[in-house]
Amino acid sequence: MYVLCLLVIILLLGISAAQMALQGEKAARGERDRQIAFQAAEEALVDAQNDIEGLPGAPGRSSLFAPDSAAGFADGCGEGGALGLCLPAPPDAPALWLSMELDGAEGASAGRTVPYGQFTGAVMQTGQGFLPSRRPRYLIELLSFHPPGAQAAAAAGSLATESYVYRITAIGFGAQESTQIVLQSYYRKQAAGAGP
Repeated sequence: MYVLCLLVIILLLGISAAQMALQGEKAARGERDRQIAFQAAEEALVDAQNDIEGLPGAPGRSSLFAPDSAAGFADGCGEGGALGLCLPAPPDAPALWLSMELDGAEGASAGRTVPYGQFTGAVMQTGQGFLPSRRPRYLIELLSFHPPGAQAAAAAGSLATESYVYRITAIGFGAQESTQIVLQSYYRKQAAGAGP
């Protein structure tokens, strides 16, 4: 009887240890997947900045990003050559990036987001293992920029002195497509010849 009780206790300890090991493995896999998605979203932010700047080898559509021009940006985001270029939502509506389908299917235009490398020519491997399940995506919103010390109300009415900053929203995917990370950054393109 004593031996039987001892065997039951050892069996319960073994089952408990196995469950803890499996939980630890699931947590590690989930964290790895989250890191893959995070890195993919960061790469999409950099790709969007390269899209804005039109760096050598990535001419894309940099002419649409003049520091003092809103040309190419549309309500609800543009299409074609202006894909992912968006005017902000009205003040009484939710932020545009909250109402957009950032994780739209590959090739679908419903989300109106830009797949990684579409305008810059950048390449990202996707697939299985330690790779994202699919390319990250981004959209760029045009926001008014008011330099420190300037009154926001004064600049809003004078289009001649209007300056812009871009809010970039990117989504990255992990090895599992259900693992998604959304990151945002603000980016201001300097006028040609302007100092920092």
